[in-house]
Amino acid sequence: MIEKVVIANRGEIALRIQRACRELGIKTVAVHSEADRDLKHVRLADESVCIGPPPSAGSYLQIPNIISAAEVTDAVAIHPGYGFLSENADFAERVEESGFIFIGPRPETIRLMGDKITAIEAMRAAGVPCVPGSDGPLDDNDDRTLELARGIGYPVIIKAAGGGGGRGMRVVHSEATLLSAISLTKAEAGAAFGNDIVYMEKYLENPRHVEFQVIADTHGNAIHLGERDCSMQRRHQKVVEEAPAPGITREQRHRIGERCAEACRQIGYRGAGTFEFLYENDEFYFIEMNTRVQVEHPVTELITGVDIVKEQLLVASGEKLSYTQDQITIRGHAIECRINAENPDNFMPSPGDITSLHIPGGPGIRIDTHIYDGYRVPPYYDSMIGKLIAHGETRTSALARLRTALDEMVIEGIKTNIPLHQRIMRDGAFIQGGANIHYLEKMLGL
Repeated sequence: MIEKVVIANRGEIALRIQRACRELGIKTVAVHSEADRDLKHVRLADESVCIGPPPSAGSYLQIPNIISAAEVTDAVAIHPGYGFLSENADFAERVEESGFIFIGPRPETIRLMGDKITAIEAMRAAGVPCVPGSDGPLDDNDDRTLELARGIGYPVIIKAAGGGGGRGMRVVHSEATLLSAISLTKAEAGAAFGNDIVYMEKYLENPRHVEFQVIADTHGNAIHLGERDCSMQRRHQKVVEEAPAPGITREQRHRIGERCAEACRQIGYRGAGTFEFLYENDEFYFIEMNTRVQVEHPVTELITGVDIVKEQLLVASGEKLSYTQDQITIRGHAIECRINAENPDNFMPSPGDITSLHIPGGPGIRIDTHIYDGYRVPPYYDSMIGKLIAHGETRTSALARLRTALDEMVIEGIKTNIPLHQRIMRDGAFIQGGANIHYLEKMLGL
């Protein structure tokens, strides 16, 4: 078993990793910026190391500083959490070259799945359904590109191979604007990602976002933990997630989940990961893979009973998976609300001091957060300050518990998006289930 882990992250995910480590008897090292000295996990860690100034570019994104912290504390492994350097293949490579264990996939796997074109090629080879498209980068042959688009059918979407998070993409509705859209996307991709390669796909107009959680070990074993629905989004950023996805059948779950697990076996995947799909007209279309733990992993943990972060640590220690596919059972329903320090009307960040805090409880309620009464929310990082999750025997009971918890939750001194979540949980279309990825923005009039 790994003896000591550097947690190369902050906030609620850092505390979540620390709790899993403590349960397994693993010592923790909290690395932090100057602004994060008072984070809860920093106070609770066995050791802590300041790695730079408040801006993440000078601290949490500084690879040499993180590796130096591992060296001076005699740590064995580094857990990247999510965000920051979690899907940076160069970071994973530097960690392993320095003699430490990277708690995540191998660097070559991160590179493979980080490039959308090579990822799609790998998924097609594994039998994972993909969106109809160019099956590779677009070249300079305009006639061939125009013919390809006609064959796919408009609208199409131009995507940057190195893009992500809603950036580096442009929807094209007619042939008249196709070539100029490609040129613009290539220029933007080159400037933003240092890679101007783009590809084309069929644009699905009203899909849902459904993703499958997988875990694989170093002994050739891989399983899936079912699916999540993450369709409630604003500007491609998830707001609410739930598991299982409404309307997905047991047969669909088994068919797509097993293909994802088989893809993991074929590419030699290691650790936790997520296959993201667009789902429309009862068909799944692979769009990308996240090679890390997801923000929304708690809903899957609640319906399966699997501790995903503990499994990450065990796999990194060389252990076999704790479960076989036959042992995975879906129990009940779980819904997660991302609680952000932001104005619920205009979504502007709202940093500042928390002057009063009441965390709700009761059956089926889980809170993943690092905040406490008197905590100062800094202005330098993502605005998410926690996650409120409800689990029930049915989706209806999970919704009822979540409404009650949202009404009980008090965070004063800053603005939060709790009023938005209260509105969503009482919205008729959300209560019915199965809303598409555009629904929330339409509901908000954006």
